[in-house]
This record gives sequence, C-alpha cells and structure tokens, in this order.
Amino acid sequence: MRILYDGQIYEWQAAGGINRYFANLIGGLPRDYEPALLVGRRHAVNFPSHANLRVYEYGGRLPRVERFSHRLGVHSAGLRDRLLDEYCARGRFDLLHPTYYRLLTGRRLGSYRAPTVLTVWDMIDEVFPAEQDPTGEHAEWKRDAVLAADRVICISEHTKRDLLERYPVPEERLSVIHLASEIDESLSHGPEPVPGRPYFLYVGSRAPYKNFGGLLRAFARVAAARPGLALCVVGGPFNEEERRLIGGLGLEGRTEHYGHAGDRQLAKLYRRSLALVYPSFYEGFGIPPLEAMACGTAAVVANTTSLPEVVGDAGLLFDPRREDELISMLLLLTDDGAAREELIRKGRLRAQHFGWQQTVAQTLEVYRSAAL
Repeated sequence: MRILYDGQIYEWQAAGGINRYFANLIGGLPRDYEPALLVGRRHAVNFPSHANLRVYEYGGRLPRVERFSHRLGVHSAGLRDRLLDEYCARGRFDLLHPTYYRLLTGRRLGSYRAPTVLTVWDMIDEVFPAEQDPTGEHAEWKRDAVLAADRVICISEHTKRDLLERYPVPEERLSVIHLASEIDESLSHGPEPVPGRPYFLYVGSRAPYKNFGGLLRAFARVAAARPGLALCVVGGPFNEEERRLIGGLGLEGRTEHYGHAGDRQLAKLYRRSLALVYPSFYEGFGIPPLEAMACGTAAVVANTTSLPEVVGDAGLLFDPRREDELISMLLLLTDDGAAREELIRKGRLRAQHFGWQQTVAQTLEVYRSAAL
C-alpha cells in the first residue's frame, strides 16, 4: 500500500506528541508498505524512519540551480512544487493520512483523488474557543477535514463522543485507537539529574485548561504541612503570571523547573517522584499519566474527559475543581508508602494495555477498510 502523509505538523512542532505519534506509526508499518512524507522542512527529533520511506520537500528551493541564477532557482522551485502538488492531486497513492487538519499544499482534503484517513486528537479548540482558538480558524480547518475524511481515528472514546456531539459524521466512519508510550522504567536508571528531595511531578504544557494554577494552590497547602517536599515541573519556562503566583504562594524555593527533558531524564523524573499530578480540565487522551504508570510511579489525575479511560482503577482520581480532594491525595501519598506502592503495582499492569504495536495494527485495519 502506498500512503501519503502530509507533514503539516512538522512546520509547527520541532518535537511533540503528534509527530511522535506519526514517527511510531510510520516506523511500524509493514515492510511491503510504501510511505511517502511531504514536508516543508525536516526535523531531527521524532522524524519517522521506514525502509521504504520517501520524503518530499515542499516549498523549498534547489540549491544547485540557485548557484547559477537566483531567478531560475525560484522558478524551478515553483515548478517543482506545482508538479508535486499535481502528483498528489492525481492520487498516485492508495491513501492520504494528513498529520494535521490543514495541508501543506493549501488544498482541502476533499480535493485529493484518494481515500483519506484523519486522526482527531481532541475538541479543545471547540470547548475552550476564547483561549485556544479565538478566531475560530483551527475549528474551521478541523470541521472541513473531518467532514471530508473517509475514515476518522479518535484517540479515545471521549474524543469520539465529543466529535459526534459536534459534527454530523456517521458513527460507522469512526474508530477509537488509543495512543501509547515508548518510554518506560527501563530508561530511568541513567546519570540524569533529578531533585534530591521528595517531589511531586508535573509534565506538559500549562495552557489555562491544564489547571496548573490549581495544582500550585493545592501544593502550597501540602508544602506548608510537609516542609521537605518540592514540586518538579517539566515543560516550557514559567510565564509572568505563573511566577507571580509561585511567589505569592511562597513556593520560590519549593519548585524546580527542568525544561524539556529528554526521554531518559523524563523516565527517571517519573520513577523517582512521589507521583505525577495531572489536574487538567480536558484531555483528548493524556500521555503523561500513561508514561508515569509505565515508569513506576503513582498517577494522581483529574476525573475528567478521557483521563479515567487511560488510568482505569490504577490511579487516584479527583475533581479538579476541588482542591481539597487533591490536597488529601498528595498528603496520603507522602505519608503512606504502602498505598503508593499498591498504586505503582496497578499502574505497571495498566500500562501494559497500551502499546505502539497494537496502535499500528488497529490503524492498518482502518487503512485497509478505507482503501477498499
């Protein structure tokens, strides 16, 4: 099967969950498949690899031609782009699977003469439009893509329910295929630095719907009762509002920031933590709780959207609007080692239900049904 992957996501993410998904998906395709990836630029991080992978660069220039004539180089690059666009439009492949809702070529999904499979991650733009998509542009791209796709993969049952509530899509066109994690406890025993005191861990972006402020307020109460604790944060730098909140809560010396940790350091940060705390109001899936369980720590997660679907009975679930519930759970895990170890045992078992081989196998079934 010849599959074209439109690589729009590589324009927006040097590293991230979506391009990690496609790296694992493309890398897991059978050896007789012929994947092609259309990209505007290459990234070394999470770039897919497959024996038959062909990479087409879209929108670039031809250095050898430019060496002789800048004008000829621009003309040749434009001609190549038009030829490549025409190649895609004529459907010289069996299937199109875009990496995001918008295409590099600027075309709509419905203009391609081949079956299309689309992965839908969440409905965050629609649920939180004021903070995530104030112009409505992303939601419009998504709507066009969802309605044009022949088959749609949802990464959780909750995402599927959200989609059906908002789009007039026949349910038989939808499939739920869970994500997986490639980091686990085996990566966690290297020399990478971690905090030298007991700590709770937060991993990921901190958009308003992630409820990081709620975690800070709850942790401040816990830290006042248990002075030796710290909160370790993995992700982008603190913004001005977060710095003010940390200062106002007296947490300057109780928070440790680790930036964008690599897989080995992240696995070690998980394993050595008292627990991962994930207080989000909304998730399409929720990779950090799965990573935490696979790396041998407890998962304390909000009881919202897809998160109970991921952790099952292997984590502590709390109402993210009830900071007192979170405080009680953090104190429990600080003081009760046996309760924490039982959660770790359950989490290791739960993590075994998710794997990239399973994700790829289920995706291949969708590909075959779409290509019929």
